[in-house]
Amino acid sequence: MRATLIYGAGDIRVEDVPDPVLREPTDALVRVLRSCICGSDLWPYKSRPATEQGDRIGHEFLGVVEDVGTDVSGLRRGDVVVAPFVWADNTCDFCREGLQTSCRHGGLWGADGVDGGQGEAVRVPQAQGTLVKLPVGEDSALLPSLMTLSDVFPTGHHCAVTAGVGPRTLVTVIGDGAVGLCAVLAAKRLGAERVILMGRHKGRTDLGRDFGATDIVAERDQEGVDRVRELTGGDGTHTVLECVGTRQSIETAFAVVRDGGTISRIGAPQYDEVPMGFSEFMRNLTLTGGVAPARAYIEELLPEVLDGTLEPGRVFDRTIGLEQVPDGYSAMNDRTALKVLIQP
Repeated sequence: MRATLIYGAGDIRVEDVPDPVLREPTDALVRVLRSCICGSDLWPYKSRPATEQGDRIGHEFLGVVEDVGTDVSGLRRGDVVVAPFVWADNTCDFCREGLQTSCRHGGLWGADGVDGGQGEAVRVPQAQGTLVKLPVGEDSALLPSLMTLSDVFPTGHHCAVTAGVGPRTLVTVIGDGAVGLCAVLAAKRLGAERVILMGRHKGRTDLGRDFGATDIVAERDQEGVDRVRELTGGDGTHTVLECVGTRQSIETAFAVVRDGGTISRIGAPQYDEVPMGFSEFMRNLTLTGGVAPARAYIEELLPEVLDGTLEPGRVFDRTIGLEQVPDGYSAMNDRTALKVLIQP
């Protein structure tokens, strides 16, 4: 079969790899209908040291079950399923607490001999706990929005939930990438009174307005901070959803949060320290967030995607075939595409 591998910074290749086979009785084989490129995939795309041996890449996919191991129940050949961006048994103590990203028997796609999501098929470990059956056909028009349940929409939702967004909350979302836009959608869904989106790409912020943003702040650094403060009577917002992961973005988050407020960070951090010194202590600020346990949220979000109330699939602005994946990475890296959908 064909699959995507990364060999180094800027070096993405689509190559022949061995067909996946069942290895454990808890496995399933899934033929991929849709995959995509994640913003977090761009970090290794920008910085990975060159190697002679490529590594599988991709952690978001939905597809059709082709075979299941003897210990897998509730799934059968022909089922359309979505896979969260980590695999997990969904039964251990961490999973029962809604923290499938810390599953005692789980792991990552594209690591330790497990297939990556950007390919024609995937062997799914712990299939019964990992895969969520979708009541749609292979040709459903809802596939792009259902695809977002693998990662980007639950990640935005996790950011809003951990920040404590609710009715009458004032929210600032930092970042107009796909995760930031999904955080806007999630904040609106949770009843936020006002959502300020900090972003400077008009096509993206226009979609942010459609998703529920009430204000757009295109300025950056101190100008951006001053603008948010101006919009909030000088106080800042109760919650800040930091969806980028850079030092600049986390510093902006601390600058625009209201005293007593909460910052949730779900942008993969490209820094080692955060500004949580004495002045932040005196402001009674809370820092939360972290990697999203997507599996914990899929069933909650699924009905509103199925009935069309929510359309997170609008974050996909380009669809490509598997052989065009290197071009897709380039387009997202160059900001000429927001999020790229892959149709093998």
